[in-house]
Amino acid sequence: MTSPVADGLVVIDKPGGMTSHDVVARVRRALGTRKVGHAGTLDPMATGVLVLGVNRATRLLGHLMLTEKAYDATIRLGASTTTDDAEGEVVATASTDHLTEAGIREALAVFVGEIDQKPTAVSAIKVDGKRAYQRVRDGEDVDLPARRVTIHALEVTGVRGSDVDISVRCSSGTYIRAIARDLGAALGVGGHLVALRRTAVGAFDLSRARSLEDLADAPSVLPIADAARATFPAVDLDEATAAAVRVGRPLDLVLPGAGEHALFASDGTFLALYEPTADGARPVAVFVG
Repeated sequence: MTSPVADGLVVIDKPGGMTSHDVVARVRRALGTRKVGHAGTLDPMATGVLVLGVNRATRLLGHLMLTEKAYDATIRLGASTTTDDAEGEVVATASTDHLTEAGIREALAVFVGEIDQKPTAVSAIKVDGKRAYQRVRDGEDVDLPARRVTIHALEVTGVRGSDVDISVRCSSGTYIRAIARDLGAALGVGGHLVALRRTAVGAFDLSRARSLEDLADAPSVLPIADAARATFPAVDLDEATAAAVRVGRPLDLVLPGAGEHALFASDGTFLALYEPTADGARPVAVFVG
């Protein structure tokens, strides 16, 4: 009889041509459990880091989705598409012969920092309960409001004719396709994304990622305790305090920093996520009873 799969995370290097849901289905088969979810959708065209939660660790995913992400991408200038990437139909073209590498770099420098970014219409953002991309497919004209995002770093790694290679570190909710669109607009020639590879989600980068084939050959997960220690500041508790955490009581405890902290029992069991309050700490999510 097959032993049950542990609670934990799986970091997959998603291949191109698959949806994030396709990857979830493959991981469910490989691990023999239905309780699998993913943090942060990747478009079918995109490759790279996709973090999945298994069993109780699916409850960690909402917290992971708030973290910083990193991407390598290629923007093609001189053409705009309906989806702001290579999967859409070309709607306008323009010559790029007059563009210079210095001008392109100068235009991209404006995107670094806190910016108001209008998401691409073909996105998973819900509008009145329906995904924006589905409304577009149904023939609706979707105009999403701009949202504040943070581009921590944007490096131009190469300019090859009308193709511009970039590496980006950004906040969750940033659309790299929108950067391609907006760069093209700023330069007056249009632009769209032709390649995208996510290189990191928080602490989980490509060095931790496995292929779907490797997972199928050797099914395993990163234990939930290890995942929590890799993601959040860790606090180890004595037995009395751990007992209070197991039932979700507020604590008279000074956490070492701001934001969510992972709390552990003396034997290393991951218990809960807590955050600081004016007089101690309160539970955000309890993972054991």
